[in-house]
Amino acid sequence: MIARAVGTASALAAALGAGMTPAMAAGKTTDKPAATGFSPDQPDQPDANTPWAPENDAAPLNSKAVHPDAFASGRTGASALQLTMPAPTGRYSVGMVGLHLVDKSRIDPYVPGNKPREVMVSLWYPTVAPSGHYQAPWMPSISGSHFLATRGLSPQQVTLPRTAGHVLAPVDTALGKLPVLLYSTGLHSDRAMGTALAQDLASRGYLVVTVDHTHDANEVQFPGNRLEVNAMAPGTHSSDTLKVRAADIRFVINQLGTISRGGNPDPGHPTLPKGLSGAVDMSRIGMFGWSLGGAAVDTAMQLDHRIAAGANLDGQFFGTAPSKDLDRPFMLFSSGGHNRNNDGSWRTLWSHLKGYRVDVQLHGAAHLSFSDNEWLVPQVAPLLGLSQAQVQQQYGTIDPNRAIQIQRVYLAAFFDQELRHQHRTVLDGPDRNYPEISFVR
Repeated sequence: MIARAVGTASALAAALGAGMTPAMAAGKTTDKPAATGFSPDQPDQPDANTPWAPENDAAPLNSKAVHPDAFASGRTGASALQLTMPAPTGRYSVGMVGLHLVDKSRIDPYVPGNKPREVMVSLWYPTVAPSGHYQAPWMPSISGSHFLATRGLSPQQVTLPRTAGHVLAPVDTALGKLPVLLYSTGLHSDRAMGTALAQDLASRGYLVVTVDHTHDANEVQFPGNRLEVNAMAPGTHSSDTLKVRAADIRFVINQLGTISRGGNPDPGHPTLPKGLSGAVDMSRIGMFGWSLGGAAVDTAMQLDHRIAAGANLDGQFFGTAPSKDLDRPFMLFSSGGHNRNNDGSWRTLWSHLKGYRVDVQLHGAAHLSFSDNEWLVPQVAPLLGLSQAQVQQQYGTIDPNRAIQIQRVYLAAFFDQELRHQHRTVLDGPDRNYPEISFVR
C-alpha cells in the first residue's frame, strides 16, 4: 500500500551524482538537439557550447563507479548514514499521495509493443491532520534498496530520508480550492529531485504535482513493484523528448480535472485523500521545472493554455517553442554562470514573452543546485571521500541551505503573484535580504 501511495522517487544515482557531464558533441551540426548529447538550437551561435543541457541530470558524481571499499567498513544499520531533508517553511503541514495514471489515447514512444503511455505522479498538499499518517520516504524501500545496490551501497550504509509528506492525510478543506503547480524534472532524473521545493510549496497552500516521465527517467516504480527504466534510444532529440513531456503534462492536467469532478483516474482505484476533489482549482494552474524539465515548461504552455504561469530553473530550451510568442507570465531562474547573455535559447524566448516576465540569477549556485542534489550530495560527500572543493565544483559555492531557501522564496513569490494575485516585493528588484539574487535586465 505504501509503495502504491508513494510511487517512486529519484535514484540515489542522481543524488550521489557528481560530475555532471555537459552533453557536448564535438562537431555536431544538426539543428535538432539530441537528448543524450548537447546541441544548441542554432549551432552557429557564438555561445553554443555553454553547457546548460547536461546529457544526464542523474549522472554520477565522478566518472568511476563507486565501490563498497570506498565506504566506512563494518557499517551497520544502526550506524548507517542517515540523510535528512530541509523542512518546509510554510504554515501548513504536508500530505501526499502517489497515483498511477494510464493514457490510453497515446502509445509510449520509447518502448515496443504499442503499449499505452503510463506515468506516476505524486500530489503534495496542505493538511491539518498529519498525525497517524505514515511519513513518505524520499524513495520507497524496495526501489531504494535497488538504487543503493546499483551504486555499490546497501541500506546498512545509507538510510534515505523521509519527506514531510504524510501519506493519505486529509486535505485542509478550510483553504478552499488550491492553486495547482506541476513539476517536471531533469533529463533521466525523476520526480523526487523536486521534493524539497514541492513540499515547501505545498506547505504554503499549493497542490503540487511532481511528474515522472516514464522511460525518460532512469527509473519509475509502478504498483506491484514493477520498475520501468530509461529506454530512450541513443541520439533521441531533445525537441522530441520535450513534446512527449508536454503531452504527459497535458494528460496529467486532464486527470486532475477528473479528480476535481469527484472521479479517481488511477486504474487501481486506490483510496484518495479526503477532501482532494474539492481542492483542485483547475482555473489556477502553474508549472515549474529544472533543467530539461524547465524547457518542458515552455513547450507545455504552448500545448496547453490552461497553464497560466511558468518557471524555468536553469534549463536550456530546445525546438521551436521558444520562438513562439507566449502571452502568459514566465520566470527564468538561473545559476551563477548562466543567463540569457550566454544562452541564445533564453534570449530567443525572452524576446517572445509578451506577458509578465522576470529573469533572476542565483550567484554561487550551479546547474545541479536547483535539484535535491543540492542538499543530498554534501551529506554523502564525506562518505564518498569528496573534498569540499570537489563538491563546490559541481554544486557551486553557495551554502546548500541558503540556496534552497532562496529558491523557495522566489519561486513562491512568482506563483503567489501570478496565481494568487498577491504582490511580492522581492520580484521588484534587488533585495538586501537576498544579495545572492541579481536581476538580468
